[in-house]
Amino acid sequence: MDPSQNGIPAVPMRIMLLITCLQLGGAEQQVAALAMQYRLLGHAVSVVSLMPGCELTLPEGVEVLMLNMRKTPAALLGTLMQIRRFVLRWRPDIVHSHLVHANLMARLLTRVCTVPATICTAHNYFEGGALRMLGYRLTDRWADLTTQVSEEGRQRMIEVRAAPASRIVYVPNGFDTTRYRPSAGQRSDTRAELGLRPGDRLILNVGRLVPDKAQTTLIDAFAQASFGDDTVLMIAGEGPQRDALARRIEQHGLTGRVILLGKRMDVPALLNAADLFVLSSLIEGMPLVVGEALASGCPVVATDASGVPAMVRGIGTLVPRGDTPALARAIRDAVSQGRGGPVDEAARHEHIATSFNIRCIARDWLRLYASYARAGAPAQVEVPDAVARYR
Repeated sequence: MDPSQNGIPAVPMRIMLLITCLQLGGAEQQVAALAMQYRLLGHAVSVVSLMPGCELTLPEGVEVLMLNMRKTPAALLGTLMQIRRFVLRWRPDIVHSHLVHANLMARLLTRVCTVPATICTAHNYFEGGALRMLGYRLTDRWADLTTQVSEEGRQRMIEVRAAPASRIVYVPNGFDTTRYRPSAGQRSDTRAELGLRPGDRLILNVGRLVPDKAQTTLIDAFAQASFGDDTVLMIAGEGPQRDALARRIEQHGLTGRVILLGKRMDVPALLNAADLFVLSSLIEGMPLVVGEALASGCPVVATDASGVPAMVRGIGTLVPRGDTPALARAIRDAVSQGRGGPVDEAARHEHIATSFNIRCIARDWLRLYASYARAGAPAQVEVPDAVARYR
């Protein structure tokens, strides 16, 4: 297909992705996924991280700059000058920043050197307190556009005056939906590896063990649902809440029936093995694992955290955040319906593959990049044609 069709730039672009760090998080994985898509489409890509270390696999041909930002005025200025030198040498057509520290740094960058276009993406519903919101507000005009990965996050940033409605749009994250699809063979093999019997029912949660993910609420809800020994809950992930969660499991007498799996690198296999995926979070940006579960054909029960309704509505079950009895009822009902449920596996996969495919999301970004690189910074931003489908 001609890459110039539908507004995708025919001439290769030089795209600089600026991010706070490259740990194994949602925003970081999104940067790696976008870098891969851009390289496949023939664009030059660089990734600049404000912090050292990388837990992700970046595609070949991507130029990487690792910095060591510290939060003193002199150190911040030094980091800014390092990025300036890189920009003057690499000469990007677009700087696309991700996460709050990188977003503010990208805006400061426009004060010390010429950047053809700057787009800043916020990945969290709660981007920070009053000081950070003031920083966003004061530097808003230094960026060409701000985007949010959820409509709920966009509305909150407008409400706290971090950005005017005319200069912030919703563009969701995407992922490789070909990695997540129903597989009977993978399901059987993974369930055997997990020690599950043929009739056992597996409820799965995947996420960092931190308060925002509210896995304590999930354990409480599982206890309230009063399942028999044939139903187990497994939580994949690591974090500072591990000991607290282990104590909660013991308090409920659920040792052996609620299992902390630790950090896992086989999430697609786990999602195929599960009979139900549950997200219990209080705060999210846009939890792609929900989409990954649905793409794998797994039923989903999720709280109405930011970014979740767009993925789950009409295809899964939403419950209010922090409502343990409602979560327990929804889990019990979903488990009783089985993996087939009212919506089959193929329909779940198709729903996600249509709306959150990384290939489509990357092309939307390229259209957006091209429009701003050509036009410069407009005084106000209408919803661009490139992202009109998210309205």
